Amino acid sequence: MILYKHTQISYLMIVVTLVVLVFFAWAYITARAEPPSVNSGTNFAVTSTMALVLFILASFVTLTVSIDEKYLKIKFGYGIFRKKFLLSDIASVKQVKNHWYYGWGIRFCLCPKIWIYNVSGFDAVEIIMKNGKIYRIGTDDPSGLETAIKQVINT
Repeated sequence: MILYKHTQISYLMIVVTLVVLVFFAWAYITARAEPPSVNSGTNFAVTSTMALVLFILASFVTLTVSIDEKYLKIKFGYGIFRKKFLLSDIASVKQVKNHWYYGWGIRFCLCPKIWIYNVSGFDAVEIIMKNGKIYRIGTDDPSGLETAIKQVINT
């Protein structure tokens, strides 16, 4: 049973993905207008690289956070990048603000040693595990996520 579920959309990443798509389409169309090259394998490599870049960009358009009886789960986009935390391993939780230089996506910061999962904005919920590891989950619903985690770990 799902106790909490929220999806945050990164509108900036949607725009970036669309801009890159338009650029790749323009580059592909103009390249096809040129005389055929001797090495057609290059065209396949370029097309494959374009598809891979778009695939990776599209996977960071949303971040879904869900909580069930046992796990806190996070999933970027369609689920290629995901992580789950055993709720019984969470020692504490609190709302925090990320610095602008922490960036978006999946990040590891050395000072302090934290893993950050974020698609947009600066609001996050910091969870400290019983083993001392610290994670920050970006969200546009920090109070809802904090409350949901606290309710589950305090029962």
